Amino acid sequence: MAVVSLLLLTALLPYLGRTAHVDVGIVNGTETKPHSRPYMVSVQRKGKHICGGFLVSEHFVMTAAHCWNQEEKLTVVIGAHELKTVSTADRKEVKFYHIHPMYDSSTLFNDIMLLQLNRTAKKSKKVNWISITNKDKDIKAKSVCSVAGWGKQKSKGAPSARLMEVDVSIIDQKACHKYWHTNYSVTRMMCAGGHGGFCQGDSGGPLVCKGTAVGIVSFTDDGDCSYPKLPNVYTKISKFLPWIKGIMGSME
Repeated sequence: MAVVSLLLLTALLPYLGRTAHVDVGIVNGTETKPHSRPYMVSVQRKGKHICGGFLVSEHFVMTAAHCWNQEEKLTVVIGAHELKTVSTADRKEVKFYHIHPMYDSSTLFNDIMLLQLNRTAKKSKKVNWISITNKDKDIKAKSVCSVAGWGKQKSKGAPSARLMEVDVSIIDQKACHKYWHTNYSVTRMMCAGGHGGFCQGDSGGPLVCKGTAVGIVSFTDDGDCSYPKLPNVYTKISKFLPWIKGIMGSME
């Protein structure tokens, strides 16, 4: 059985062909244009970045369930590009932690959580929320999507102070299941790879296809961020639409 790392997501998959390792960005990524992804959120513990997340409304941030231990208090930073220059106005407290009731920390099935903010997020040039998929169907294999985050740039590297991004390609669900076997649910997960990817600190960030959030960074096999042996796995948002609408609808 593959060893699962809760906070490690990378690409550069061997079966897609290796490319030269270039240390620019997360892993073979590039720095985003400042505030071009106004939905991106830094989830923090004691003022330090631990996970990514994304605004889905003025009241809620979506992230991975494994980013929170129930005795911890988290805060979120919105509207940021460089985390070293975060102001008090950018930081918001979490009022309620809505972790999926069927989340399994051993398998990471149902790895999804909604953070309800204590103060609403106001739209601006730096802050906005992203639409989530509204249909429960698979994304076509080989579709080019993107992920972003402030995670490490390589396995033994430091987190990035600035938001980075990289394109990835969706992998067929049957192939994903073949690689991960019982660790993978074709109904609740999706996977992707390509010439670049993610490392520790990027969990909870969105997989974005055509401007819509379709997945949440969840896990991969424990190992080298540059050349993992198995594809990256994301929580498939569309599977959880009834639960999401139930939580978010309570604020309407």
